[in-house]
Amino acid sequence: MNEKTKANPVLSGSIIPTFFYYVVPSIIGLVAITTANLVDGAFVGNFVGSEALASITLLIPYFTLLFGIALMIAIGGSVRAGTYIGENNISAASSIFSKSLIATLGFSFIAAVLGFVFDNTLYWALGAPENLYPLMAEYFQIITFVLIIQLVTMTLYYFVRADGHPVIATIALVTGALINIALDALFIGYLEMGLKGAAYATAIAQIIQLLILLLYFISDDKTLSFSFKQTEWLEMAKASFNGLSEFVNEISGGLIIFLLNWLLISRLGVDGVAAFTVVNFLIFLSLMLSYGVADALHLLVSQNFGAKNSLRIRHFFLTSIVSVSAIGLVLISILLFWQEAIIQLFLDDNSKQVANISAELISVIWPLFLVNGVNVMLSCYLTAMHQPIPSTAVALSRSLFLPAGLLAAFYLLLPEQPFLIALPLAEWTTFFFAVALCVYYRPTKLVIKASA
Repeated sequence: MNEKTKANPVLSGSIIPTFFYYVVPSIIGLVAITTANLVDGAFVGNFVGSEALASITLLIPYFTLLFGIALMIAIGGSVRAGTYIGENNISAASSIFSKSLIATLGFSFIAAVLGFVFDNTLYWALGAPENLYPLMAEYFQIITFVLIIQLVTMTLYYFVRADGHPVIATIALVTGALINIALDALFIGYLEMGLKGAAYATAIAQIIQLLILLLYFISDDKTLSFSFKQTEWLEMAKASFNGLSEFVNEISGGLIIFLLNWLLISRLGVDGVAAFTVVNFLIFLSLMLSYGVADALHLLVSQNFGAKNSLRIRHFFLTSIVSVSAIGLVLISILLFWQEAIIQLFLDDNSKQVANISAELISVIWPLFLVNGVNVMLSCYLTAMHQPIPSTAVALSRSLFLPAGLLAAFYLLLPEQPFLIALPLAEWTTFFFAVALCVYYRPTKLVIKASA
């Protein structure tokens, strides 16, 4: 074992302390982001109104497309970099790091320009009612350029963590989230700037996050280095393909929300979309907590896969499953015992109808929290073990094919039944499918195959 391996706790540290050393900062950071989003929604719902809340929800499918592409690049690239670090091939890890940042910057800039020029076409494509176009534009024409900073920051975050700097990454996310919350209170609550205020708050917070993450480049113990001069871009395509399941998760989530928006408008009107926004924030919280564990698992598994250590992979994997299962049980307890208080966070006293619809939706979807985090872990494990096709199959099952098919079936064939029951049914069906795949692609089998 070389000195670098000895100094790397991922490869040689005790399982539980090492796991939580990476998981706790990740969860804190993503909880901070989630809290900022929840507070953002609460300020918009209470100070601007339910139509403004619905306007942001209608834009989510487009945002998830961009975030899906960025996640595919960031996670696929950082997993490849983690494997190279486990092999002690630092130059190759730095190369994939540089290509990932360049690729994210390029596509996000193009998307921002196109979104700004063709914004009305986008609103129409998203199925938004024409009377909401002005509210959507108020937010979107600012946020479309903010996304350039946000997506580059997200990609940098994954690589900073992959290089063993979770503290810098977490400080960036927490600081940005706190600034976002404070500016929401100032811009939306005090200055009454409406959706423009929400967009400006996000912009300033993202700039601060990026500046903090850039401290990584002056760190004395950083491993990765950045260079604009890059060749062999085919490797970038291969690395991104390994992050395909993350792209599928994001884009499928956007497509399902697009479908849900259409179904809710057709059956419940704009109030239905606003009510689902509250539910969607809760699902978002659940997934962010799971992604906090997944971010650490990507790093822990990919580096040990590069080091050919199947036993450590198995231990880290099982620890992650137990952790997200506990998170799911806590969230369900909160939903069942403090449902009314949660709904009131997002809606003012004049939105009683929307609140009632939200309560009905929560009573239907809560069983998904038992397994949606576990499904994220199962897909994450397959990505970290360089199995993009099985990982993508899990992602497609839980986030697109099953929910879309079941939503359509319940809406068309069983109109008396709540069609949102499709979401927990999709997660539970995927769970059994994903477990079978992970048993087949077990660590010992893949490590032996990689060593051959």
